[in-house]
Amino acid sequence: MPLRRPLLLSGALALALAAPWVQAAKDDRQKPLNLVFDKEGEVDKVKQRAEFNGNVILTKGSLMLRAERMDVQETKDGYYLAYANGVPSRQVQFRQDRDTPGERIEGRADQIEYDTRSETIRLIGNAEAKVMRGDQLMQTMAGATLNYDNRTERLLVETGANSPHPSGRGRVVLMPKNVPAEPASAASAPLGLRPSLNLTPRQTP
Repeated sequence: MPLRRPLLLSGALALALAAPWVQAAKDDRQKPLNLVFDKEGEVDKVKQRAEFNGNVILTKGSLMLRAERMDVQETKDGYYLAYANGVPSRQVQFRQDRDTPGERIEGRADQIEYDTRSETIRLIGNAEAKVMRGDQLMQTMAGATLNYDNRTERLLVETGANSPHPSGRGRVVLMPKNVPAEPASAASAPLGLRPSLNLTPRQTP
């Protein structure tokens, strides 16, 4: 059986990792789902299910999912479940802005599941996610599966054969938030001039 070990990040480390995800743009919750696609689409009102194919793009406010194929199901209480699948040459892409201006979350995986009711996002198979501030990388996470629950502020990284890293290992990289300025080197410091107390005036012949 393939190696599969869930790593639950809790305590101080969990807070450090979860913080960039916690503050995903709050306005997104109230925005409608929009879908565009290149190939055929089918909507079954009886089964409350829709299927879309060919460069499918789902948006909900700043949240965006891009996949080759996507199934969307409506629950009895009016929420939606989206199941996005990629192809070998292109994974499913995920992106969402944060409330902090200029910051965003980006992710990719072989499959992505999105639940509007529980506000959870599940990246499945060769999953990677990163937090960006403009062009600056803040954090990266990778594993066989990445699960984030926005309500409980917890991130679950699962290792296993479908991890993008060798031997099924997971990976988390935390970039320093505050890098201290390097002190000026002695060679670059200006030289102070002081009068000599040991020199005597030169005698004129």
